Amino acid sequence: MDGMIYVSTSGAYQMLKAQTVYANNLANANTTGFKADRIGFNTSPVKDNLGSTRIYSVLQSLPADLSPGALQPTDRPMDIAVNGDGWIAVQDPAGKEAYTRSGSLRINQDGLLITLDNLPVLGTGGQMIIPPFQKMDIAIDGTVTIVPKEGENPQPMVLDRIKLVKPDNANLQKSHDGLIRTKDQQAQEPDSSVLLTTGFLESSNVNAVEALTSMINLARQYELQVKMMSIAQDNEKANTSILGAA
Repeated sequence: MDGMIYVSTSGAYQMLKAQTVYANNLANANTTGFKADRIGFNTSPVKDNLGSTRIYSVLQSLPADLSPGALQPTDRPMDIAVNGDGWIAVQDPAGKEAYTRSGSLRINQDGLLITLDNLPVLGTGGQMIIPPFQKMDIAIDGTVTIVPKEGENPQPMVLDRIKLVKPDNANLQKSHDGLIRTKDQQAQEPDSSVLLTTGFLESSNVNAVEALTSMINLARQYELQVKMMSIAQDNEKANTSILGAA
């Protein structure tokens, strides 16, 4: 059988995989703090007895786009956004330190300060437990202050400071769960230069128009690969007919 059909089948499969990446980006165009995944294509020569006569296209995962999204006002005191470079430290389901730019915070039934994805927010001393309060403020440096709910004349009390870090982006990678982690899996030290804006959330950095355009182009490439499969089959039938008539 003509090796062309294998090349076109492989190409069609790679197009489908690429479409999945862009479809996921597009689906998260409105997800707070989402960082777009990126892909590229490499070439891989097909070697046979005659040498390299054909080339496969191979999908390659590239580092995620870690650029910041736009800040959207919410006027909710527990919504925070990193202003500029930096990350909010959280504890992942495995108990390890990870990082996010999704700053929609709330307090669960156990008094833990958590993200919208139920991940505990880390402070300088680990997980942050918030006692009952009348008022809560998050300063630009991440300092959490409350006015206790109980007491005759309660005074503002500093609880902890949200852990904000600024590792080199070259040492960061996006995991399948959407969280950012360091490549060496080492916890980072707090960085006092990282500042927050309260009452705002960071939007996704996905360019919806670009993602949709890429999906359309990939669909056309997929159709071309399918057409090549059909041509390969027609060639095979013609070759069989010629050989049968000989």
